[in-house]
Amino acid sequence: MKIAIIGYGKMGKMVEQAAREQGHTVTAIVEPLSQESNPPPGAPSGAKMFQGIAEAGDLCGAEAAIEFTQPGTALANIKALADKKIPSVIGTTGWYDQIDEARRAVEQSGAALIWASNFSLGVNIFYRIAWYAAQLADSFPEYDVGGFESHHNKKLDSPSGTAKTLVEGTLARIKRKDKVVWETLDRRPQSNELHFPSLRLGSVPGQHSLLFDSPADTIEITHTARSREGFASGAVRAAQWLLNSAAAGSRTGFFSIDDMMKDILDISGM
Repeated sequence: MKIAIIGYGKMGKMVEQAAREQGHTVTAIVEPLSQESNPPPGAPSGAKMFQGIAEAGDLCGAEAAIEFTQPGTALANIKALADKKIPSVIGTTGWYDQIDEARRAVEQSGAALIWASNFSLGVNIFYRIAWYAAQLADSFPEYDVGGFESHHNKKLDSPSGTAKTLVEGTLARIKRKDKVVWETLDRRPQSNELHFPSLRLGSVPGQHSLLFDSPADTIEITHTARSREGFASGAVRAAQWLLNSAAAGSRTGFFSIDDMMKDILDISGM
Protein backbone atom coordinates (compact mmCIF):
# COMPACT_ATOMS: atom_id res chain seq x y z
CA MET A 1 0.00 0.00 0.00
CA LYS A 2 1.25 3.49 -0.87
CA ILE A 3 0.58 5.95 1.96
CA ALA A 4 0.68 9.73 2.27
CA ILE A 5 1.28 11.13 5.75
CA ILE A 6 -0.49 14.38 6.58
CA GLY A 7 1.32 15.92 9.55
CA TYR A 8 4.88 14.86 10.35
CA GLY A 9 4.99 15.48 14.07
CA LYS A 10 5.44 12.75 16.67
CA MET A 11 2.44 10.79 15.46
CA GLY A 12 3.32 11.22 11.80
CA LYS A 13 6.77 9.80 12.42
CA MET A 14 5.26 6.87 14.31
CA VAL A 15 2.86 6.24 11.42
CA GLU A 16 5.81 6.23 9.00
CA GLN A 17 7.63 3.69 11.16
CA ALA A 18 4.55 1.48 11.54
CA ALA A 19 3.82 1.62 7.80
CA ARG A 20 7.38 0.67 6.91
CA GLU A 21 7.41 -2.20 9.42
CA GLN A 22 4.20 -3.54 7.89
CA GLY A 23 5.71 -3.50 4.42
CA HIS A 24 4.01 -0.37 3.07
CA THR A 25 5.56 2.60 1.24
CA VAL A 26 5.30 6.27 2.21
CA THR A 27 5.15 8.28 -1.01
CA ALA A 28 4.44 11.79 0.29
CA ILE A 29 4.58 13.82 3.50
CA VAL A 30 2.57 17.00 4.04
CA GLU A 31 4.05 19.15 6.78
CA PRO A 32 3.10 22.86 6.73
CA LEU A 33 5.92 23.84 9.09
CA SER A 34 8.64 22.48 6.83
CA GLN A 35 10.50 24.69 4.37
CA GLU A 36 12.07 21.72 2.64
CA SER A 37 11.28 20.22 -0.74
CA ASN A 38 12.93 16.96 0.23
CA PRO A 39 12.21 14.72 3.23
CA PRO A 40 13.69 15.91 6.54
CA PRO A 41 16.19 13.69 8.38
CA GLY A 42 14.52 10.48 9.43
CA ALA A 43 11.83 10.58 6.73
CA PRO A 44 11.44 7.50 4.54
CA SER A 45 13.56 7.24 1.42
CA GLY A 46 11.64 8.16 -1.72
CA ALA A 47 8.97 10.26 -0.01
CA LYS A 48 8.46 13.79 -1.28
CA MET A 49 7.75 16.71 1.08
CA PHE A 50 4.90 19.19 0.59
CA GLN A 51 3.67 22.14 2.64
CA GLY A 52 0.01 21.65 1.72
CA ILE A 53 -2.34 19.01 0.31
CA ALA A 54 -3.52 21.25 -2.55
CA GLU A 55 -0.02 21.57 -4.02
CA ALA A 56 0.67 17.84 -3.68
CA GLY A 57 -1.30 16.65 -6.71
CA ASP A 58 -2.14 12.98 -6.26
CA LEU A 59 0.26 12.80 -3.30
CA CYS A 60 2.74 10.90 -5.47
CA GLY A 61 0.33 8.10 -6.24
CA ALA A 62 -0.73 7.50 -2.65
CA GLU A 63 -3.52 4.95 -2.28
CA ALA A 64 -4.45 6.19 1.19
CA ALA A 65 -3.68 9.14 3.47
CA ILE A 66 -3.23 9.12 7.24
CA GLU A 67 -3.81 12.47 8.95
CA PHE A 68 -2.60 13.46 12.42
CA THR A 69 -2.48 17.24 12.66
CA GLN A 70 -4.39 19.74 14.83
CA PRO A 71 -8.12 20.35 15.47
CA GLY A 72 -8.07 23.65 13.58
CA THR A 73 -6.75 22.09 10.35
CA ALA A 74 -8.59 18.75 10.31
CA LEU A 75 -11.70 19.86 8.40
CA ALA A 76 -9.70 21.60 5.67
CA ASN A 77 -7.53 18.50 5.30
CA ILE A 78 -10.60 16.26 5.12
CA LYS A 79 -12.11 18.40 2.36
CA ALA A 80 -8.85 18.53 0.40
CA LEU A 81 -8.39 14.76 0.58
CA ALA A 82 -12.04 14.16 -0.32
CA ASP A 83 -11.63 16.35 -3.42
CA LYS A 84 -8.75 14.09 -4.48
CA LYS A 85 -10.83 10.98 -3.65
CA ILE A 86 -7.96 9.56 -1.61
CA PRO A 87 -9.20 7.15 1.12
CA SER A 88 -8.34 8.91 4.36
CA VAL A 89 -7.69 7.96 7.97
CA ILE A 90 -8.27 10.90 10.32
CA GLY A 91 -6.56 10.52 13.70
CA THR A 92 -6.77 14.17 14.77
CA THR A 93 -9.18 14.79 17.65
CA GLY A 94 -10.99 17.90 18.87
CA TRP A 95 -12.77 18.75 15.57
CA TYR A 96 -15.96 16.74 16.07
CA ASP A 97 -18.22 19.79 16.29
CA GLN A 98 -17.63 19.97 12.51
CA ILE A 99 -18.30 16.31 11.84
CA ASP A 100 -21.53 16.89 9.89
CA GLU A 101 -19.74 19.24 7.49
CA ALA A 102 -16.93 16.70 7.10
CA ARG A 103 -19.42 13.93 6.38
CA ARG A 104 -21.12 16.01 3.68
CA ALA A 105 -17.80 16.77 2.01
CA VAL A 106 -16.80 13.11 1.89
CA GLU A 107 -20.19 11.83 0.73
CA GLN A 108 -20.65 14.52 -1.92
CA SER A 109 -17.20 13.75 -3.34
CA GLY A 110 -17.81 10.02 -3.39
CA ALA A 111 -14.70 9.59 -1.25
CA ALA A 112 -13.91 7.27 1.65
CA LEU A 113 -12.89 8.24 5.18
CA ILE A 114 -12.53 6.58 8.56
CA TRP A 115 -12.12 8.57 11.78
CA ALA A 116 -11.55 7.68 15.41
CA SER A 117 -10.84 9.35 18.70
CA ASN A 118 -8.22 6.63 19.10
CA PHE A 119 -7.06 4.13 16.47
CA SER A 120 -5.31 1.86 18.97
CA LEU A 121 -6.74 -1.65 18.64
CA GLY A 122 -6.10 -2.13 22.36
CA VAL A 123 -8.18 0.94 23.21
CA ASN A 124 -11.03 -0.24 21.01
CA ILE A 125 -10.98 -3.64 22.70
CA PHE A 126 -10.88 -1.78 26.05
CA TYR A 127 -13.98 0.20 25.07
CA ARG A 128 -15.96 -2.95 24.49
CA ILE A 129 -14.83 -4.58 27.73
CA ALA A 130 -15.69 -1.41 29.68
CA TRP A 131 -19.05 -0.98 27.98
CA TYR A 132 -20.02 -4.58 28.66
CA ALA A 133 -19.06 -4.09 32.31
CA ALA A 134 -21.25 -0.98 32.40
CA GLN A 135 -24.13 -2.97 30.99
CA LEU A 136 -23.69 -5.56 33.76
CA ALA A 137 -23.31 -2.90 36.48
CA ASP A 138 -26.56 -1.24 35.45
CA SER A 139 -28.43 -4.05 37.21
CA PHE A 140 -26.63 -3.36 40.51
CA PRO A 141 -27.35 0.18 41.80
CA GLU A 142 -24.94 -0.22 44.70
CA TYR A 143 -22.09 0.16 42.16
CA ASP A 144 -21.41 3.81 41.38
CA VAL A 145 -19.44 4.56 38.23
CA GLY A 146 -16.81 7.13 37.35
CA GLY A 147 -13.32 7.39 35.95
CA PHE A 148 -10.36 9.54 34.98
CA GLU A 149 -7.80 10.01 32.23
CA SER A 150 -4.23 11.30 32.06
CA HIS A 151 -2.03 12.45 29.17
CA HIS A 152 1.21 14.30 28.48
CA ASN A 153 1.31 18.02 29.11
CA LYS A 154 1.57 18.88 25.38
CA LYS A 155 -1.87 17.50 24.55
CA LEU A 156 -4.08 20.22 23.08
CA ASP A 157 -7.56 18.98 24.01
CA SER A 158 -9.09 18.04 27.35
CA PRO A 159 -10.88 15.77 27.99
CA SER A 160 -9.35 13.43 25.45
CA GLY A 161 -11.36 12.17 22.51
CA THR A 162 -10.82 8.68 23.88
CA ALA A 163 -12.39 9.69 27.20
CA LYS A 164 -15.39 11.20 25.43
CA THR A 165 -15.96 8.02 23.44
CA LEU A 166 -15.56 5.86 26.56
CA VAL A 167 -18.01 7.95 28.58
CA GLU A 168 -20.54 8.27 25.75
CA GLY A 169 -20.71 4.48 25.42
CA THR A 170 -20.91 4.05 29.19
CA LEU A 171 -23.82 6.49 29.59
CA ALA A 172 -25.67 4.66 26.82
CA ARG A 173 -25.54 1.49 28.91
CA ILE A 174 -26.22 2.77 32.46
CA LYS A 175 -29.74 4.15 32.74
CA ARG A 176 -29.20 5.85 36.12
CA LYS A 177 -26.42 8.04 34.70
CA ASP A 178 -27.33 10.65 32.11
CA LYS A 179 -24.77 13.43 32.57
CA VAL A 180 -20.98 13.63 32.62
CA VAL A 181 -19.00 16.16 34.66
CA TRP A 182 -15.50 16.63 33.24
CA GLU A 183 -14.20 19.43 35.42
CA THR A 184 -13.16 19.26 39.09
CA LEU A 185 -16.13 19.04 41.46
CA ASP A 186 -16.29 21.33 44.47
CA ARG A 187 -19.51 19.70 45.63
CA ARG A 188 -21.05 16.27 45.97
CA PRO A 189 -21.92 14.74 42.58
CA GLN A 190 -25.58 14.19 41.84
CA SER A 191 -26.73 10.58 41.56
CA ASN A 192 -27.25 10.94 37.80
CA GLU A 193 -23.77 12.39 37.20
CA LEU A 194 -20.71 10.47 36.05
CA HIS A 195 -17.51 12.23 37.11
CA PHE A 196 -14.54 11.85 34.73
CA PRO A 197 -11.72 14.40 35.32
CA SER A 198 -8.49 14.83 33.33
CA LEU A 199 -4.84 15.14 34.32
CA ARG A 200 -2.06 16.56 32.10
CA LEU A 201 1.41 15.52 33.23
CA GLY A 202 4.90 15.03 31.82
CA SER A 203 5.18 12.58 28.93
CA VAL A 204 2.32 10.18 29.72
CA PRO A 205 1.14 8.72 26.35
CA GLY A 206 -2.34 8.08 27.74
CA GLN A 207 -4.22 6.26 30.49
CA HIS A 208 -7.97 5.81 30.83
CA SER A 209 -9.78 4.11 33.71
CA LEU A 210 -13.42 3.28 34.35
CA LEU A 211 -14.34 2.33 37.92
CA PHE A 212 -17.36 0.66 39.46
CA ASP A 213 -17.38 1.17 43.22
CA SER A 214 -19.62 -0.32 45.91
CA PRO A 215 -19.35 -0.25 49.73
CA ALA A 216 -17.78 -3.70 49.52
CA ASP A 217 -15.33 -3.47 46.61
CA THR A 218 -14.11 -1.71 43.49
CA ILE A 219 -13.91 -2.97 39.92
CA GLU A 220 -11.39 -1.02 37.84
CA ILE A 221 -10.86 -1.38 34.09
CA THR A 222 -7.82 0.47 32.76
CA HIS A 223 -6.01 0.90 29.48
CA THR A 224 -2.47 2.24 29.65
CA ALA A 225 -0.58 3.16 26.49
CA ARG A 226 3.17 2.56 26.75
CA SER A 227 3.85 4.54 23.58
CA ARG A 228 2.15 5.98 20.50
CA GLU A 229 2.98 2.80 18.58
CA GLY A 230 -0.48 1.32 19.12
CA PHE A 231 -2.18 4.43 17.73
CA ALA A 232 0.05 4.44 14.65
CA SER A 233 -0.24 0.72 13.96
CA GLY A 234 -4.03 0.88 14.25
CA ALA A 235 -4.18 3.83 11.86
CA VAL A 236 -2.19 1.91 9.25
CA ARG A 237 -4.50 -1.07 9.69
CA ALA A 238 -7.50 1.27 9.26
CA ALA A 239 -6.03 2.55 6.00
CA GLN A 240 -5.66 -1.01 4.76
CA TRP A 241 -9.26 -1.81 5.80
CA LEU A 242 -10.57 1.28 4.05
CA LEU A 243 -8.52 0.64 0.92
CA ASN A 244 -9.61 -2.98 0.71
CA SER A 245 -13.22 -1.92 1.18
CA ALA A 246 -12.92 0.75 -1.50
CA ALA A 247 -11.23 -1.66 -3.90
CA ALA A 248 -14.09 -4.12 -3.43
CA GLY A 249 -16.54 -1.38 -4.34
CA SER A 250 -18.64 -2.12 -1.27
CA ARG A 251 -17.73 0.81 0.95
CA THR A 252 -17.24 4.43 0.09
CA GLY A 253 -18.42 7.07 2.51
CA PHE A 254 -17.91 8.22 6.06
CA PHE A 255 -16.93 5.57 8.62
CA SER A 256 -15.86 5.41 12.23
CA ILE A 257 -13.56 2.92 13.91
CA ASP A 258 -16.69 1.14 15.13
CA ASP A 259 -17.45 0.08 11.56
CA MET A 260 -14.01 -1.48 11.27
CA MET A 261 -14.20 -3.20 14.66
CA LYS A 262 -17.63 -4.66 13.90
CA ASP A 263 -16.28 -5.94 10.59
CA ILE A 264 -13.19 -7.49 12.20
CA LEU A 265 -15.06 -8.97 15.17
CA ASP A 266 -18.21 -9.79 13.20
CA ILE A 267 -20.38 -8.37 15.97
CA SER A 268 -22.98 -5.62 16.34
CA GLY A 269 -24.07 -3.46 19.25
CA MET A 270 -20.57 -3.15 20.79
